[in-house]
Amino acid sequence: MTDAQHPRPSERARELVRGGFDVHVHVAPDVMERRIADSDLAHTFAEAGLGGFVLKSHYVPTTERAAVVNTLGGARAVGAVTLNAAVGGMNPIAVEIAARGGAGFVWMPTVDSANQRACLASDPEGAKPPMWAQLQDDLRRAGMAADPVPVLDADGTLLPRTRQVLQVIATHDLVLATGHLHGDEISAVVEAAVATGVRRIVVTHPEFTSQRLDSEKQQELAAQGALLERCYTTPLTGKVGWETWFRHIREAGPESSVVSSDLGQPFNPPVEDGLGLAADRLLEHGFSDDEVRTMTVTNTRALVGADPLP
Repeated sequence: MTDAQHPRPSERARELVRGGFDVHVHVAPDVMERRIADSDLAHTFAEAGLGGFVLKSHYVPTTERAAVVNTLGGARAVGAVTLNAAVGGMNPIAVEIAARGGAGFVWMPTVDSANQRACLASDPEGAKPPMWAQLQDDLRRAGMAADPVPVLDADGTLLPRTRQVLQVIATHDLVLATGHLHGDEISAVVEAAVATGVRRIVVTHPEFTSQRLDSEKQQELAAQGALLERCYTTPLTGKVGWETWFRHIREAGPESSVVSSDLGQPFNPPVEDGLGLAADRLLEHGFSDDEVRTMTVTNTRALVGADPLP
């Protein structure tokens, strides 16, 4: 699909998301094809009136990339680290170094989580597979498949290294995102994170195939102060129905949700349109302007530590 064939946000939606941060994007440089480079995205975001974006990679820290992008002008880039095998798994040193370099986000394991590796849930018919699935298959065929990254021990207790990672996150006041963990792992990590003093917690795409958290579980996590991340691509690519996505937002409450795009794939809409396109969908389904702005601007700015807007 060409850019001309993708829907574009309405002017109303563009105004509503003005100043927001997209806290989950996958852009170049990366180990797989992406539709735009981070330095170019900073300028397109600025032109769209957006505040910035969080650079996510499943394989490499993005802190240094964000620092370079931020010298070039445009919207603000926020660096991150994801605790997969490529950075040593549940590695507190990787988190410490990322924090000292200015990182803002830490994702729990994603492609190398035990849950993602063991996930047997199937996507609905016609759903697009994630781009990283091919790379994971390539690594396995080459005999380089890493062991899954554990979070809990056999008794369901947080491992000492997981606790150490949470302590580093709390010490540096970073954002904890739960990655592709299982629902039981997410509950244990969120509870321990709150007890450790982590202030900002995001439950990563709870509707994604390997999470599929029910509404009750989502509400329990929200009651502990976690924000539930509503990734636009999850329903866009058919991994969950739009009606389920809307219902979960309504039942947990817009104040407990944060909308991101998870965009950057060549076949999906332009990254700078993601928040606006999600806003249009929400408006069409009866969410108010204030509710949409809470999810796309107020909560996203709070996560990245940006000043609130009027």
